[in-house]
Amino acid sequence: MAPPTSIVPDSEHRGLLGLLPQRARDLVQLARFDRPIGAWLLFWPGAWAIALAGHAFDRWDLIAWFALGAVAMRGAGCVYNDIADRDLDVRVARTRERPVASGRVSLTVAWVWLVALCLVGLVVLLQLNRLAQIVAMCSLALVACYPFMKRITWWPQAWLGIVFSWAAPVGWPAATGSLGLPLGWLYAGAIFWVLGYDTIYALQDIEDDMRIGVKSSARALGRHARAGVTAFYLIAIALWGMAIWSVRPEALALVALAPVAGHLLWQVAGLKPEDGADALMRFRSNRFAGLLLFLACLVVGTTSQA
Repeated sequence: MAPPTSIVPDSEHRGLLGLLPQRARDLVQLARFDRPIGAWLLFWPGAWAIALAGHAFDRWDLIAWFALGAVAMRGAGCVYNDIADRDLDVRVARTRERPVASGRVSLTVAWVWLVALCLVGLVVLLQLNRLAQIVAMCSLALVACYPFMKRITWWPQAWLGIVFSWAAPVGWPAATGSLGLPLGWLYAGAIFWVLGYDTIYALQDIEDDMRIGVKSSARALGRHARAGVTAFYLIAIALWGMAIWSVRPEALALVALAPVAGHLLWQVAGLKPEDGADALMRFRSNRFAGLLLFLACLVVGTTSQA
């Protein structure tokens, strides 16, 4: 296995980030603005819901607000996670140089930064209708509990799936003013998608997690990690198929899922569980998987309104 420092350095000083003053650099890193993959993954389920509901074009402004909200709330989630996990992060090679764990950012500054990011999220929340606002607020308790799940259950990635897919049950009522069956299938599929890609991500930390006693789906699956991720992705594809079928019950509509299905199967076909760099590359490729499903939802949602 590659040394942890070659997997993904937690302190990057190249490009624009390297030009920033130290405090600004620390805050950018604390919110992971230098690593937009998490914002993409948080954003896509909301965009899927809006597109599948048939409102991708007439509510492009809503998609833009969701993009801003994804950046802000993913940043807030990272700050909160680093505050809660500072005692664990300092014991893991990949995370010990994070701003809070390393001591470069104090807890007081981290909490202030967290509040500031949440205020941006509040601005986005106020753009939504009442039902979408209520659904969005229901996620707060789940988000607050997430950092502690790795200490409690072998499946914290499943909890992350519930939390990180929440934009879908917010996006659908934000676009339509109501809840619907397609949303349920779409959200359930997103949960299994997250469970799959975050299991891949967790492969990077298996050795450190074993040493410090942190639980994960990667550890739970062990040598069956590839088979487990394959099962999660197949379930996700099946559930997304149900979502599309409930919007447009035609076999041809399901063909729209072929590109994303092919991409997910590519991820697991060549996955090397013992290679952290490979796991990271395949995890990051899910931003493209999200785009492919968005295009599928866009085609099906738009044509179903015609």
